[in-house]
Amino acid sequence: MHRSDEMADNNNPKTESHDPGRRNFLKNTGLVVGGVAGGSLLGGLFTNQMKSDDGKKGENEKTAANVDPSHARVFFGRFEDFIVLATATELIFPEDDSGPGAIGLDVPYFIDKQLAGTWGINGDDYRQAPFTNLEGLKKIEKADEKVNHSRANRGKIFLEGLRLMNNESTKRFDTSFDQATEEQQHEIMSDLEAGKLDMKSIPSDAFFALLKQATLEGAFSDPLYGGNKNMDGWRMKEFAGARPSYADVIESEDFVVLDPISLTDYQRKK
Repeated sequence: MHRSDEMADNNNPKTESHDPGRRNFLKNTGLVVGGVAGGSLLGGLFTNQMKSDDGKKGENEKTAANVDPSHARVFFGRFEDFIVLATATELIFPEDDSGPGAIGLDVPYFIDKQLAGTWGINGDDYRQAPFTNLEGLKKIEKADEKVNHSRANRGKIFLEGLRLMNNESTKRFDTSFDQATEEQQHEIMSDLEAGKLDMKSIPSDAFFALLKQATLEGAFSDPLYGGNKNMDGWRMKEFAGARPSYADVIESEDFVVLDPISLTDYQRKK
């Protein structure tokens, strides 16, 4: 799902055309809703950090001394692949009045790190033949189950899927996916989710399900894993985080607002 007035959750395939508010929707369902940012804005979120409006290097150009080490790409060697990923995740989880979107929560970097690890190579999964061929995968009803029966690992699936999206944008609109208009991006994402785009490893709806799953995990997992920057994803859900106990507030008769705590907080020196 990447747009509240076009896409719907699994339990209610016909949502209303207005945005019901991401904060309440996330609290009630854990899914995604909201509008989207345009393609030119998404591209600028990354490229404009390095350039001023006239295309020259900005005065606050990042150097090796002040670059956030968590923003070093590990899996994606090509920036073109990474910017498509960033654009797609922001479409799925856009910034709105409730809080930051996928890019602001470092979701693209979370996915990059996960793909560089055992998750990206299906290292913890049973990976012995026989595997299901493409035609057989299309017959599996649930899109998210198709990935588990494919010969390709998640890393290869992501690379193929993101490059397909970019190539499809170039073929249809003569521009890269991140520079396409909002409407054009929605068209490709909708076709991806509907399984209308041809992939070699898995049906495209399975890749969309995998992309959506990874986006949500990046938005709401512990910041220790590279996403949920500043625990803002938790704050939008009013989740207190990785607290070992509530013994200090359990007796209170008043409603207690607790700031979230990350696993990284336990690793810091007192």
